[in-house]
Amino acid sequence: MNSYPPELLVQLAPVMFVAGLDVPTVSEQSASPSGSQSPTPSGRSQQDPFIVLTIRLRDALLAQRNVAIWQPEKSKTFQVILVDREVRFPPRKLSSPDDTHYTNAHSPLSPLTPSSPLHPDGLIAPIWVRKHTALVPSVFVLFTKLYETPHQPPKSPLDTQDPEYEREREQEERRRDAELSADIAQRKKSTTERGIKLTVVLMASRKMLDDPALDARLTYIRRQSGLDSRAALFVLSPVSPLELNDFVKSLQQALYEPAVEYYTSHSKRVRRKRNRHAQVTSSYVSPLSPAGSASIARPLRPEGWTVRYEYKMACFAEFRGEDEVALKHYQDSYSTLVNMFGSTAILPPRTKRWAEAKVLADCINIKICKLFLYNNEHALALSQNNIHMRKFGDFSRGWGIGEETFEYWSWIARQHRVFAELLEQGTRSTLTLPAHVPAPAPTAAALIASQTLQNSQRGIMEVDTMKVLGLNPSQALQHPGFYYYMSARATEKRRERFLTMLETATQQNINASPGFANERKVDHLTIILEGQGRLTLRIAYRIAQTYYESGKFDMAVRFFERIARTYRREKWGSMMRPLLTTWYRCAQRLGDVELSVKLLIEMLGHGTTFDTDEDGSIVEDLLAVLKSTVPSAPNTPLVVDLSESEPIFDSSVTFWKDEAMVDEPSAFQLSLKTPSNTSLSSLSFTSLAIYFSNCTHPFVIRHSAAASNAETTVVDLGDVPSDSATDALREVEANLQWGQGSTIVFRGTLASQVPTTLKVLKAVLTLNEGNWTVEIPSDPSSVREGSMQSPQWLVSVDPVHFVPVRRDNCSEVVVRHRPHLVQVSLSHHAPAYLDEEYPITIDITNLDNRAFHVVLDVLLQPTEIDEAGEFISSSASSGLIKGVDLGTVSPGVTVLKTLYLTNTGAGGDRVLDISIQSHHAPQGADASASPSSPSSPSMSLADTSETLQTLVIPTVAAIKMAYDVKYTRVGGSTAGLLDLRTFDDEYWDNGDGGRATVEARLECVGPWSLSVEKVRLIRKNGPHAKIVDCSLDEDEDNIASEWLPGDEFGAICRIDLSPEDEPVEGDAITGPGEYEFTWRRILPNGDHGPLCATLFPLPLLRPPRDGLIALLDLPSTAKLHVPFHAYLTIRNRHPSLTATVSVQLETETSDAFLVAGLRSGRVPILLPGAEERLAWTLVPVECGFVHVPKIVVVDKRKAAAAAVEGDIAPAMPESEGDIVKIVDVRREARGEDGTTRDAGKKTFSPAYAEGLQPSLGVTKQDDIGSILVLPREFAYS
Repeated sequence: MNSYPPELLVQLAPVMFVAGLDVPTVSEQSASPSGSQSPTPSGRSQQDPFIVLTIRLRDALLAQRNVAIWQPEKSKTFQVILVDREVRFPPRKLSSPDDTHYTNAHSPLSPLTPSSPLHPDGLIAPIWVRKHTALVPSVFVLFTKLYETPHQPPKSPLDTQDPEYEREREQEERRRDAELSADIAQRKKSTTERGIKLTVVLMASRKMLDDPALDARLTYIRRQSGLDSRAALFVLSPVSPLELNDFVKSLQQALYEPAVEYYTSHSKRVRRKRNRHAQVTSSYVSPLSPAGSASIARPLRPEGWTVRYEYKMACFAEFRGEDEVALKHYQDSYSTLVNMFGSTAILPPRTKRWAEAKVLADCINIKICKLFLYNNEHALALSQNNIHMRKFGDFSRGWGIGEETFEYWSWIARQHRVFAELLEQGTRSTLTLPAHVPAPAPTAAALIASQTLQNSQRGIMEVDTMKVLGLNPSQALQHPGFYYYMSARATEKRRERFLTMLETATQQNINASPGFANERKVDHLTIILEGQGRLTLRIAYRIAQTYYESGKFDMAVRFFERIARTYRREKWGSMMRPLLTTWYRCAQRLGDVELSVKLLIEMLGHGTTFDTDEDGSIVEDLLAVLKSTVPSAPNTPLVVDLSESEPIFDSSVTFWKDEAMVDEPSAFQLSLKTPSNTSLSSLSFTSLAIYFSNCTHPFVIRHSAAASNAETTVVDLGDVPSDSATDALREVEANLQWGQGSTIVFRGTLASQVPTTLKVLKAVLTLNEGNWTVEIPSDPSSVREGSMQSPQWLVSVDPVHFVPVRRDNCSEVVVRHRPHLVQVSLSHHAPAYLDEEYPITIDITNLDNRAFHVVLDVLLQPTEIDEAGEFISSSASSGLIKGVDLGTVSPGVTVLKTLYLTNTGAGGDRVLDISIQSHHAPQGADASASPSSPSSPSMSLADTSETLQTLVIPTVAAIKMAYDVKYTRVGGSTAGLLDLRTFDDEYWDNGDGGRATVEARLECVGPWSLSVEKVRLIRKNGPHAKIVDCSLDEDEDNIASEWLPGDEFGAICRIDLSPEDEPVEGDAITGPGEYEFTWRRILPNGDHGPLCATLFPLPLLRPPRDGLIALLDLPSTAKLHVPFHAYLTIRNRHPSLTATVSVQLETETSDAFLVAGLRSGRVPILLPGAEERLAWTLVPVECGFVHVPKIVVVDKRKAAAAAVEGDIAPAMPESEGDIVKIVDVRREARGEDGTTRDAGKKTFSPAYAEGLQPSLGVTKQDDIGSILVLPREFAYS
């Protein structure tokens, strides 16, 4: 059946998507910070119970139904597919639901969609079936875990539950339930759009099931998520595998009806579409019309739509398990498709659509035959297959693919083979082929009654007479081998036609035919032999029977030997039974006693189904042969190998545990049971030798004539010695007689001194009778055909009671080294500080009675935090420390190893994987060898163990540094444009950059106290910035103190700036130094940790740029009637424009100063980079906070240029240019953007405190500050 798409052949069943059963990997489980050791493979009990529940759920759901072609069972099971929680369904239509053309859009697989593989006239693509079997389910089951608050045990039995804790628990549960409801509602929205049933299974602990608040939480989740009220919400707790299977079955039964409704709605939708297309009158297109041309793309005809819709309804009926309805739709689709093949205008031969339709017709034929066979309607299935071959054989002749072509016989061979494979799969399951026997001859009474019938009833009698005469073999369903043989015969004719064409055709025509090129790659002879071999053995058996009946026994034996090898290998037990009977009779006639003994012993394994022979007679024949004959080699035992034959006993080996330690006894039971209709009590078994994997010599059980009538007896073998125990007892005595349905259980214990896998290799029964010694080896875990024996353990004999062993591979036990009792503890004081050598003490204690060689590996996981760095100080390694030899640790000895972890950059969690590997070497071996992970089977015998611990260290900063930068302009004159000093290397000009005042604020932000030893500023002056002074210059050695969490420390430094001549926007000046903070951590016991140094570089400096600016330099205080000077410096810092500046001093009679100097005038033109300085002499005449006269600076460059061009009219003097900002250098402080940092703030003054006018004590944004004028005899300090 490999010639056809499997999607078109498999038995369809309802599809269930299951999400939320993802199993975490071992690495994810071991990554837990609390995990001290990786989980052992056998320690399921040590795992999370929900992980075990998830694994069992996956196994139970996937085991419900397998994808197969032959599945006649009508159980309510689903085809389960495990998917991701965020799985998305394929779109129903190409347009989105919000599109206005959504109602007129079509499916991506519709022939009406241009991008569809079926456009414009395709029928059905296998991807459509795959869509409904793998991409779109009928029900969606979502497994998720219900949040449970960790249990907080009371500190004392008398303590009551904290109300605050209960309130927080309820709030957290409600929040988690709301998040869960939102996720479910989102999935509910996607499933409702497709009509898919959504069911949620909440996994909770058994304790949660007893919580009285559970019902309220479930009601809240159901309402908030919009789940249905029926079969939409389940709660499951970790249960046993048996109870879990019951839950899976009940879940499927509850969801089967919604699944049927889902496929029913699809069928109704397709039926409505079919009825609309059925109203269109169908007519064949004339082959001469343009529409009949194969080269012109034309839409699908009404007949094609009928085939498509009937096939879809058949598939949906098959999904629902309604085989009768599916059969009816398949037949309608098939008949319409056959009508389409009747016209070459509809389906032109040798085209793509013709080939697709031909494959579809073959697959529908297989479906129809299979559904007939489900109901044991053998004649109808055979008739359908014959009609299909006859109809398409006639079509092939019309297509030019007749009996003279290899294509015809290739198709015939394929049909025979597919039908044979279908019958073979059926016979291996539930299909029973009819037995074709001649009808009995009519009796005399029937003949007399037939003579009295009327003439009208003679036709019926004639039909019965024809049945008596015989049956046409072509109308009787045969064995699958017959159709394999017919396929081989058709392949022979296919090869003949191919060879004929190869001889007669020209090489050009051969190369031009793709079909012929593909045919040359076919191995015809292999296909012929494979097909004929299916029937050859059956024919050979009939030939051997004929030889036996004719007395040619030697020829019959030759045939039997060849046939038996294949029948044994392929387990054809029903066909071996009559063959062995005839074969034994031939051996009797030939006098071959050894062959007779072998056949009689093999016949014992096939029960009592040999014609008229009974088991008792077979045993009697065997005893008679053994007593009355002599073997050809008396001193050599006769070995009867039953490895490929039916065993005499139903045997099983069960170990109680799946793992054991070295030198630890492992209990086992070997059970040998005879069928209920078989008795071997007459056979004299003298011994039973049991071979174990760890022993070269077998353990022998000698027969003793102890009377025992119990159906189940136990033979205690004790401790089975290994090869190293030379003087140990290897024999016991027991009764080795088996009656009907009796069982002998051999129990004992096995132990091994080295790691290995213990198992029972074989059991050899020895039969001594007369001069014969017969050895019968058998597999210790084998059952007879038709027997179902599950692993079980005998716990009591009176009464007999077995307990099932629910474990895989229970017939063997894995022996491992005893785990090393090495206790590892890690001690440290979290959190760690940045720039600190953080000590981590590893305490390794040997609690075993053996000495171990210990090696330490440390892996520092990379962090995802930007600018974070770390390394281990002991090796300055930033990644891995491997192979730190800690020497040999004797029993009871403790070894301490301290690692120092240094973290830099940013804070966050640092993760260390610590591996402690221990190795135990036997006495005399080299114990200094470092243990390593096993890389080969031989190395796995080394007694090594590894303890893994993952350590998560939170890292925080010890000190937090914050900067506040203010920029001020500097007064004084600057060098001119032609000043030669500017070309000196040591020349420093801070006129453009000014001065930056950097205020640093250090805060102790960590949880531990610090012992601060020194704080200093390290100068790193550069070409554009240099430190003028710092508040720490004189006190850096006198700052030693203890800082508590939250303590703060401040420092101020001033920096002169000299930016580039042509700076680029966004450029910054690197800070010319860094603060060095030297400290020690104060440990909880009062000790101080190692000395650490943290560096805080000065911030990047971005001084604001000026254009035309005026700087006013005034003293802060003055004395009454004592003159002082005021200086106004006008600077043009524009890179390319000149400035035409005028200055005006506006005085009033109310001014508190007498002024001598320029009242109004123009400053010479200022070139870019030039400056001009003006001076006034002021004499104060009033005391107090007084303001200087108003000074106005105007840039008239733009006004003058416009007046020359005549663009503007004369204006007032105040508006003849741009007002230039005057800056009081005493109170200036700017940010990077040039704005004043303390603008709008109130300045405290005594006048304001005494209730004077507020305007005297308030400075506006661009006003010049006031001057404090004091009396002459007043000294201000």
